[in-house]
Amino acid sequence: MDLNKHYNNLYIESIKKIADNNYEIDKMIDSANDNRFGLSLVLRPPSRIKENISAFLNDIKQIEPGQYYYPESDMHITVLSIISCYDGFSLSNIDVPAYTKIITEVLSKTKSLAISVNGITASPSCVMIRGFAENDSLNDIRKKLREAFSGKTLENTIDKRYKLQTAHSTVIRFRNPLLNAEGLVKKLEYYKNLDFGTFEVDSLELLFNDWYLRKNKTKKIESFKIG
Repeated sequence: MDLNKHYNNLYIESIKKIADNNYEIDKMIDSANDNRFGLSLVLRPPSRIKENISAFLNDIKQIEPGQYYYPESDMHITVLSIISCYDGFSLSNIDVPAYTKIITEVLSKTKSLAISVNGITASPSCVMIRGFAENDSLNDIRKKLREAFSGKTLENTIDKRYKLQTAHSTVIRFRNPLLNAEGLVKKLEYYKNLDFGTFEVDSLELLFNDWYLRKNKTKKIESFKIG
């Protein structure tokens, strides 16, 4: 996949929808009855990258204060959604050590991994930071995990929704009607190619998480060193 082209095409299509007030509002984000949980392997940007993202978000907030902005504690890049969030999922439903064993075996053979966080993209319902892996390690991890889980009877929904190939991080979700769609589009265009920085990934986290990876609804099961 030409990742830069993919991000650009997604941006162009989504910005037009936002400008035309044809965006989508997430009606679940403030629901007290949202019981969707899943199992995810993620990586976390370091503090300096999160601070750069927060500075960008704080500027957008001046135009659209009523939207959902990810706090630094929740910022992440999904390596693989092992069990996509669904209503009623619980850790008691699965053999947790069996999952950690597979992931440990795969990651023990992983090369170093670096992520360049450069520019923004969007969907009709959110704004995302563009991530690019500096080598083939991320794709290699995903490929080997897919192969490892495909040979097991463990519950998983890998690639059921879509095949994850990007390294994006969702940082804004639309929770209310936009106050100033034109102003938002202009501001996003201003930040379109902003370089947030590059970082080496030293660990991945296996999480029991809600749809938004909110800190108060997420439990870290295991941390895995890589590189």
